[in-house]
Amino acid sequence: MSNPIFFLNPNGLADVTREIEKSVRALRVQQDAPAAFETLHAVAGGIETQRDADRAAVAVAEFVARHEANAAAFVIACYSDPGLFAAREVTKKPVIGIGAAAMAVALARGSRIGVIAASTRGMPRHWRAYHAARIGDLVAGERAVNLGVDESGQRALALDKLIATGRALRDDDGADVIVLGCAGMTPLRADIEAALDVPVIDPCSTAASLAFSICRERGAA
Repeated sequence: MSNPIFFLNPNGLADVTREIEKSVRALRVQQDAPAAFETLHAVAGGIETQRDADRAAVAVAEFVARHEANAAAFVIACYSDPGLFAAREVTKKPVIGIGAAAMAVALARGSRIGVIAASTRGMPRHWRAYHAARIGDLVAGERAVNLGVDESGQRALALDKLIATGRALRDDDGADVIVLGCAGMTPLRADIEAALDVPVIDPCSTAASLAFSICRERGAA
C-alpha cells in the first residue's frame, strides 16, 4: 500500500474529524493515495483564539516531523492553517493548509470574497493572515455566526444562520464567492450554495482535491 495523505484536525473534536473524513472519502478515487485522519487534541474544543492556534501549530509540526517518512502529504484541516510553515520546515512532502487552498480557489471563482467565520474571536487572526498574504483588499467582508466549531456543521442549529450570514456578505458586502471559514461547516456547503446562488467554497474538500491531485502528479499514489 502506498503512503497516506494525513488529514490533521488540530483540535480535540473527533466528531468534526469524522465529518471531514466523510467529505474527503467522497472525493477519493481508487488510484488516489490512501487517506488517514487524525485528531491531534491540541486544544480541548475548537480553535478560536490566537493562543489556540499557536498551541495547534506546535502539535501539527510535531506530528509532521514524526510521520513525514511514511506520508505522501499532509493537510492541515483547520481554516487558520496552524503550523503550516513550521511543518514545511521539517518535511519535503506537500503540506497544504485548507485556509490557503480555499482562498486560492475562491479567487478562481470570483473577485470579492466573503468569509463566514464560526466566531468573532477568530476574526482578527483571519484578517492578519489575509493581509500577510496580500489579499486583504480582495476580502469583501467576514461575518461570524458565533457558534462552536462542532456546532457550525449541525443542520438544525447552524444552517439558517450560515445562509443568513452568507446572504449579508453577498448583498451588503458585495461578495461574489463565499468561503466557509471553519472546517466544522463542511457538511452544509451544498445547502448554503443552493440558497445563495453564488459559489460556496468548502476548505476541506478544496484542500483534499488539491492534495490528491498533487500526489497523482508526484506519483505518490
